[in-house]
Amino acid sequence: MNKLLATLIAGLFATSVYAQTAAQSTTTAPATPVTTTVPATTTAMGQSGAAGMTSTGDAKADKKINKADEKEAKEVSKQDEKISKATSKANEKKAKAQAKAEKKIAKANEKVAKADPEDKTKAEAKAEEKTAKADYDAQKTMIKADEKAQKKIVDANADKAKAHAKAGEKRAEAAAEAKKDAAK
Repeated sequence: MNKLLATLIAGLFATSVYAQTAAQSTTTAPATPVTTTVPATTTAMGQSGAAGMTSTGDAKADKKINKADEKEAKEVSKQDEKISKATSKANEKKAKAQAKAEKKIAKANEKVAKADPEDKTKAEAKAEEKTAKADYDAQKTMIKADEKAQKKIVDANADKAKAHAKAGEKRAEAAAEAKKDAAK
């Protein structure tokens, strides 16, 4: 029962982490003032909703803005893939650890069943010891897998934020350049 509970809790944790990263990436908003825009909405990729629809009236600036938006979308996609890989790898490691623990526990219980009636108490004590050690080892492995995945997720989210900031900078530069050209 403890193993099942631990697995369910670990699954819930991984799901909530994934949901949080998805929610965070959908709440980013464009911070770039532009001359003419379509109403900005936010997409699930973390890219501004005005991306690809921004018009400064200057073809050269629009091209730079579109290029920045494409780069941002590509980087966000790449980082989302890293997050997905890290999460699936952690889940795979946790499943293997759980299976290994269950195998050890089954082997210990089998020895108890085969034990002579007078040695049964001693065998049960040994089996409980092995069960506790197997559970501990599995939990330790699961914690390490989650920790490693969390580090990768944090790094990937930081890279997504950097890509968004860089795209915002490029959009602002292009808009400013368009304004300069229009003032001439």
